[in-house]
Amino acid sequence: MFQLKCSNLTLGYDSRTIIENLSFEIEAGSYVCIIGENGSGKSTLMKTLLGLHKPVSGKIETGDGIAQNEIGYLPQQTDVQKDFPASVREIVISGCLARMGLRPFYNKKEKLLAARTMAKLGITNLAKRCYRELSGGQQQRVLLARALCATQKMLLLDEPVTGLDPSVTEEMYRLIEELNEDGITIVMISHDIDAAMKHATHILHIDSKNHAFYGTKEEFVNSANCKDCADKIRKYYVKPNLRIL
Repeated sequence: MFQLKCSNLTLGYDSRTIIENLSFEIEAGSYVCIIGENGSGKSTLMKTLLGLHKPVSGKIETGDGIAQNEIGYLPQQTDVQKDFPASVREIVISGCLARMGLRPFYNKKEKLLAARTMAKLGITNLAKRCYRELSGGQQQRVLLARALCATQKMLLLDEPVTGLDPSVTEEMYRLIEELNEDGITIVMISHDIDAAMKHATHILHIDSKNHAFYGTKEEFVNSANCKDCADKIRKYYVKPNLRIL
């Protein structure tokens, strides 16, 4: 059963259409990478899936018992956000805000969830540290923990490794893959084609001409979209007359 379904979705702004008639379904446990050129509408699509933007037309549905406010989100950081003067614990537990309603304080269950999430991502020792004093990799772990406090079902990640050095990037990909193996659906915007082909189960490719492809990575490798996106994918992952390795 699908967790997220888009039907004939059209997105745009200022009288300009950037994505038109996009349809796809994301099932529980999938690892979806959204790839495409700059300006093709990837971030706009993600914000629309979160309900932060309204589509021009079309429909977005959630299923499998997931509500829109139960989707965790790790956005790209601005310089101002990187300098945010709060403790790690405060930022992580703020992922529970959507479920609190009018209640002014976190309850025991939410505090325990934050503690367990920090332990899971190896940042318990940073709990009292000020967020702006952390390295880029540590900050991304904190934001990932915050997103996990919002959901145990689906994470939307917008370029989660931007600006990280190679070793920290690999560590972040490992953490995301482990979360997927634990049953959390991953939807990630990425410019890293190699990583997308290594980790993803499905590819959503959007180009600047309003064309889109959605399918398994094996289907993507054998599509015209793959050729347009990156010739190196075929070179690295496909042998003559064989599907993806």
